[in-house]
Amino acid sequence: MDGIVIRQARPDELDAVATLLDRAWTEFDALGAGEPTYQSYRASVPDVAARAGDGVIFVAEAGGALLGTVHYYPPRPGQSRGEDWPSGWASIRYLGVDPSARGTGVGGALAEAMVELARADGAPVLGLHTSEWMAVARDMYERMGFVRYPEHDFHPRPGFVVTAYRFDLRADEPERDGA
Repeated sequence: MDGIVIRQARPDELDAVATLLDRAWTEFDALGAGEPTYQSYRASVPDVAARAGDGVIFVAEAGGALLGTVHYYPPRPGQSRGEDWPSGWASIRYLGVDPSARGTGVGGALAEAMVELARADGAPVLGLHTSEWMAVARDMYERMGFVRYPEHDFHPRPGFVVTAYRFDLRADEPERDGA
């Protein structure tokens, strides 16, 4: 999609971002129906205001409409943010695209912008988690060069894996422990 602008969300847009995320996650509701773990997570997805001070919320905009969003956690020496990642890693969460804009490149534009931001921030790696239900997202991440990082998978319930991925930002440097 031409004309996509990736920028930080303004404080007056947080309700619109919450609505967008709510719509984006609706497709998974039938899969998680009756699962307390999913229901708890699902209730937290649109709670953008609660996360606004932790990391940076970005939006994808075109023609004045918000089409997608992602939450970026910059690298912090000595601690991880957003999830339990190795020290110094950047990470992303809650990448969501409005259903009306799926298949137009919005998700890829957001993810690419976060890769470049993490690189500019000096992070050795950009990490993310996704799930088996999010096949389109997993395929996109893998096409971009994200690789599985099972050491940081987690299991919120028996039989369900939240899969970890990493994007190495310093491919020309030898891998170090935790990077």
